[in-house]
Amino acid sequence: MNIKKLFALSALVILMLGLCALPVFAQGASGTVKGVCKDAQGNPIADAAVVWANQENGQKYTLKTNKKGEYFSLGIGSGTYTVTLYKNADDAKANKDPIFHQNKVPVTLDENPPLDFDMKKLATDAAKGQGLTPEQLKAQQEAAEKAKKENNTVGQLNERLAAAKVATDAGDYETAITNLTAANDIDATRDLIWFKLGDAYRQSATKQTDPAEKQKRLDSAVGAYQKAVQLKQAVTNDKDPNANKSLAAYYNNLAEAYSKAGKTDDAIKTYQQAIASDPTAAAQYYFNMGAVLTNAGQADKAIDAFEKCIAADPTRAEAYYQKGVNLLGKATLQGDKMVAAPGTAEAFQKYLELVPTGGHSEEAKAMLASIGAPVETGFGKKKPPKKSN
Repeated sequence: MNIKKLFALSALVILMLGLCALPVFAQGASGTVKGVCKDAQGNPIADAAVVWANQENGQKYTLKTNKKGEYFSLGIGSGTYTVTLYKNADDAKANKDPIFHQNKVPVTLDENPPLDFDMKKLATDAAKGQGLTPEQLKAQQEAAEKAKKENNTVGQLNERLAAAKVATDAGDYETAITNLTAANDIDATRDLIWFKLGDAYRQSATKQTDPAEKQKRLDSAVGAYQKAVQLKQAVTNDKDPNANKSLAAYYNNLAEAYSKAGKTDDAIKTYQQAIASDPTAAAQYYFNMGAVLTNAGQADKAIDAFEKCIAADPTRAEAYYQKGVNLLGKATLQGDKMVAAPGTAEAFQKYLELVPTGGHSEEAKAMLASIGAPVETGFGKKKPPKKSN
C-alpha cells in the first residue's frame, strides 16, 4: 500500500471514530446532585432512599445513602423536581411514611448545589417558623391548632373520668353514668369512655329491685361495651401495643353483662372472643366461662372450661375446686353409697395441695369425706417405697 492510500485510510478511520463519538456526547443532558441526610439527633441516616421525581415528565431517580448519610448521582436529567427522603428503599417503593420532602428543586446541566436533609435543623427552623414555604407554615399552624384542641378535649374527658371514678368507688353509679354520658357528648370516639360507661350500667343493675329496670341497665351496659369493642377494633397494635389486651378486657366485661342478663350463649361466645384477642390471659377467661356455665347448670361444659383453664395455668387452685364441684354433681348412688365421677377426688385434693388453708379448704375436705376419699395433697407424686423389716 502506498503512502497516499495509507494516509487517506487513516483519515477515514479518524473521521468515522469522530462520528461514532457524537451520540455519546449528545446524551450529556444531565446534572450532578448530592447531599447529606441526618436525623433529628444529628446522626447520619444510612441506607435511606432519596427519590428525585421530575415534576415535568414523571421520571424518578432513587438514590441510596451511604454510612455517612451521603448520596450522589451524576445522571439526573434537567428539570424541576420533588425530592423525598424515605427511611429505606422499601418505603420509597411503597411510597410509605416519607421523612421529609421538598418541592420545586431545579436541576441544571451542571453540578447543582447540595440538597441536604438535616432533620435537626429543619425541626429548629420549623419551630421558629423559618425556612418554610407558605404551605408548610400553614400545615404547621393547623397541626398546632389541632394539637391544642386535642389537649383541651383530653383535659375535659379526664375531668369527667376522674369524677366518674370517685363516684364509682363510692357506689354512686348514677353520678358515674351522668359524668361518662357527658364525656361522650364531648367526644364519642373514645373507647375507654364507653367501656367505663358499660361498667357503670352493669354495676348499677345489681342495685335495681325492679326486674324491668335491671334488664334495661344491663341492655345499656351491653350497648356501651359493644361500642367500646367497635372503637378498639379500629386501633392497630402499631398505634397501641396493648390494643388486643384492652379489647379482650372489653369482651370479658361484655360477656359478664350478657351472663347477668341471662344470655348464656352470648356470654360464652364473647368469652371465646376475649381468649382469641389475648391468649396470654386465657386462664382467666376460661375460668369466668366455667363460672357462667356452672351457674347455668351446664356441668359438662363447665368442666371442660375449667380443664382448659387448668391447662393454661396449672397453678390456679380455684379451677380445680370448681371442677370438683361440677364433677360431684355427676355422682351416682349405689345403694346408700355415693359413687363420685372419675377425677372428683383428684380435683379437690389438688386444690388442697395448692392452697391447704384456702377459702374452700374446709368445703373440699367435707366433699372428699362425702365420697369416702382421703385428704391426699400429694397425689400424682411417687410414694417412697416401704421399708422392709
